[in-house]
Amino acid sequence: MAGTVEAKLAELGLPLPAVVPPLASYQPAVQSGVYVYTSGQLPMVDGKLAVTGKVGAEVTPDEAKELAKTCALNALAAVKSVAGDLDRIARVVKVVGFVASATDFTGQPSVINGASELLGEVLGDKGVHARSAVGVAVLPLDAPVEVEIQVELTGA
Repeated sequence: MAGTVEAKLAELGLPLPAVVPPLASYQPAVQSGVYVYTSGQLPMVDGKLAVTGKVGAEVTPDEAKELAKTCALNALAAVKSVAGDLDRIARVVKVVGFVASATDFTGQPSVINGASELLGEVLGDKGVHARSAVGVAVLPLDAPVEVEIQVELTGA
């Protein structure tokens, strides 16, 4: 049975995806005490990237913002895989976003807003977080965006 977080996702027309399988030797998420740390999540949909390339060149900032939203959905799926229930999220502590950027692209914060805005829309005040948005030369599989999150869980 889906809890209130998943009900909110469904209301927004955003069903929680299956956990994206690791591309290498790591886990999608791990829990340490009351914290869950996700690995970097790519904007995978049904096992593949819909878009590849650099933001500001082959990928528009608006497209990349939507891809960051997909990354955040994949991160929530990874959190659920270890926490069991997204309603256990007490708060999102930190979001780190990586944007594969054309050399003159400086809009990384607005791209990663796609992830931040989704977390706020779905989790309300619990979705408010600290954040880094970093431009990089290249990401795995030539993905335009990658997002990782850290959440604090409530007990039980």
